[in-house]
Amino acid sequence: MDLQYTYSDVAKMIDHSLLNPTLTWDDLGHGIALALAYDAASVCILPYALKHCAEWLRGSDVKASTTIGFPHGGHTTAIKLAETRQALADGGQELDMVVNISKVLSGDWAYVREDIRAVVEETHAAGQKVKVIFENAYLNDEQKIRMCVICSELQADWVKTSTGYAPSGATDADLILMRKHTPPSVQVKAAGGIRDLDALLRVRALGVTRCGATRTASMLDEARKRLGLPLIDFKGATAPQGY
Repeated sequence: MDLQYTYSDVAKMIDHSLLNPTLTWDDLGHGIALALAYDAASVCILPYALKHCAEWLRGSDVKASTTIGFPHGGHTTAIKLAETRQALADGGQELDMVVNISKVLSGDWAYVREDIRAVVEETHAAGQKVKVIFENAYLNDEQKIRMCVICSELQADWVKTSTGYAPSGATDADLILMRKHTPPSVQVKAAGGIRDLDALLRVRALGVTRCGATRTASMLDEARKRLGLPLIDFKGATAPQGY
């Protein structure tokens, strides 16, 4: 795919995902070190490890992020708020919240709006950012558009396609729809199925600014090869003292 880009352009699209429930403490430490070595946009990590992740990333250009109401969105708003406050206290800079999918499918838009508003306002009051996950695999286009309108009115920072745990992830059609129905101030994040550099460049051309990814190293190694840059000598790392 012939698109003009720098290494930073693509590296800073990637939220390195460390959300698989089977990841061990050592796996999480390795993943944080990898994201730092490759200068990704952020590390999106299991909530219990966020505090340690934020401490390790302090002073770098890699953001510490985690999830709220993950992965199914069925938590009460009060619980999502408690999660949000804990994440912010632990150093979270970007929070990926899942909407209440059941309420979206039920057409209870007042509930959906209040659920999102609570998390967005709490996060923005702390000077941090929110990505709102729709889980598009379960929604029709009318519902996706309504979600875009609500998130735009509430000034969410990103609208996001999916958690990666539904039957399907990001599709080009959904990304085009979400970009069309949100203003420039609301960014679009693709999650689920972005597994190589060509896929990353393809969604970038559609207006996507962030992607959730687990194959960060292989994607960015390929970017460096194409750009004629030396490969990053990352052989793994253990967590620093006290992690």
